Amino acid sequence: MRVGFNPNRDQKQQSNDFFHHIVIPVYIPNYEGYFKDSFQILKYCLESLLKTIHSKTYVTIINNGSHPDIIYFLNQLQTTGQIQEIINTTNIGKLNAVLKGISGHDFPFITVADCDVLFLNNWQKETYNVFKEFPKTGAVCPTPSSRSLRNLTFNIWFDLFFSKSLQFTKVKNPDALKAFAASVGSPMMYNNYHLEKYLTVRNHNFKAVVGAGHFITTYRKEVFEEANIKYSNFMLGGDSEAELLDIPVVKKGMWRLSTEDNFAYHLGNVKEKWMEKTLSEIKPNDFFSETSIILKDVKISKIKFFLIHNLFAKIITRKKIWNYCLMLKGLNKKEVEAYTRKK
Repeated sequence: MRVGFNPNRDQKQQSNDFFHHIVIPVYIPNYEGYFKDSFQILKYCLESLLKTIHSKTYVTIINNGSHPDIIYFLNQLQTTGQIQEIINTTNIGKLNAVLKGISGHDFPFITVADCDVLFLNNWQKETYNVFKEFPKTGAVCPTPSSRSLRNLTFNIWFDLFFSKSLQFTKVKNPDALKAFAASVGSPMMYNNYHLEKYLTVRNHNFKAVVGAGHFITTYRKEVFEEANIKYSNFMLGGDSEAELLDIPVVKKGMWRLSTEDNFAYHLGNVKEKWMEKTLSEIKPNDFFSETSIILKDVKISKIKFFLIHNLFAKIITRKKIWNYCLMLKGLNKKEVEAYTRKK
């Protein structure tokens, strides 16, 4: 039986001041083995996040079947108003958790991050700058990589093949590249040549690095609009991250870029002394951003997408042609050899 009239019926959703959405899935089932230090890592992550974001940021944490202590900790953050939303589920896998976090909101920017990210000062500001300077940008990672130059970046190569704005330039923060390599257990990921130069795009004096990872990346909301992916069969890995987070960017005709400098660290699952030190050096954010970031429409036809990511990509990645392209963009023969050498 229903008595009376629901006051919310036919009422429009009230507007809010938020325009940047942070989505972080959390899976810490226990404190054993791989997860021994994970709770502390999560605390580092969220403390750095809350220190560095501006006041118009909406934070969603998806508890993906974690230990009761984690749930209590997250609830405290929401109760005190430090985060806006908690979604509690059983362990449905990282990407399904991300899908839940994104749905039900409509913000211009969406950052999807792992729960082992250490956010550094100005990561939002520098991310917005990339979107402003390069209107075709659909995704920005605050952790650049010199190895990302051919990972779903062929639309950039196609657009700027004969332009001097696409060139290899000096790596701004080689120590950050080495830190990331160590954090994923692959200290030899970058050779000396990777640490010296990376491929960048330039607009006047502003540069961004070609390609983007996905352990922390900010997307235009359009990337996830009309997405056909509703569910992932993978708990983690497989082709799930590429299908949900990477490929939709280029299907929209957009570029995948990273900031020139490093504005986040990957912590991994083991607590180390440098983490507390770095966290203590992060200053509370004084960056306030208006919503006046103008994002132009970016469109691409199915025919052009096919030509770029199937035909053009196959041609340009043939060994001799690829080596020529690398030299055209600023590498010498010795650097090309090192850059293309398999690990």
